[in-house]
Amino acid sequence: MHQAAHHRLVDVELLALRPTQMTAGFAEVALKRAEWAALAKKERRTLLASHWFPAVLGPRGRYYIVDHHHLGLALHEEGVARVNAMVLDDLSYLAPTVFWRVMELHGWVHPFDADGERRPYTDIPASIPELVDDAHRSLAGFLRTAGGFAKDTSPFAEFLWADYLRQHITRGQIRKAMDVALDEALGLARSPMARYLPGWSGASDPAVAKMAKGAKVAKVARR
Repeated sequence: MHQAAHHRLVDVELLALRPTQMTAGFAEVALKRAEWAALAKKERRTLLASHWFPAVLGPRGRYYIVDHHHLGLALHEEGVARVNAMVLDDLSYLAPTVFWRVMELHGWVHPFDADGERRPYTDIPASIPELVDDAHRSLAGFLRTAGGFAKDTSPFAEFLWADYLRQHITRGQIRKAMDVALDEALGLARSPMARYLPGWSGASDPAVAKMAKGAKVAKVARR
């Protein structure tokens, strides 16, 4: 590790940031775009100044972000060109094969496609706009916001939930009616079969969960 580069803030082009995952939930990206559009210019400047993308400096001096892929895609689609990145570590001296192994050791890469199938590291997109839609990742994000599970610091926690939901709810069901899919997902989240997942909260009050779900779906519908 190069200590001089450890945890330093850098100004970078958004399109220069390299993803460490293959997919994003586009419905969740649309929601973030709507939230951005509702901000005044001063509020947007404040958000950009206070939100930074955690990144690892990799081979060829490229910045690989390890979080905030949805925000990054939303900002790109809203025309934002530059953002702040926080360098967590400098692994630029490693060969690519070793770099990716170290990234996986730290839980900093998620090489799985929209079907939940593992892919080679070389299949990971080279830029944020190349991310592919994963409807189940959107559903998992809405499920967490609706109280289906607690926010957890485990790497790619929402993707683990997406893979669980993928076994029970089809992509077509989600795209046809997100509210119906979310209602089913809330029931699945309370199942003991989900207890291995990060943030699992166990059985909850169905009435409270239904109210939270209704508020979330209403917000999605307004985007």
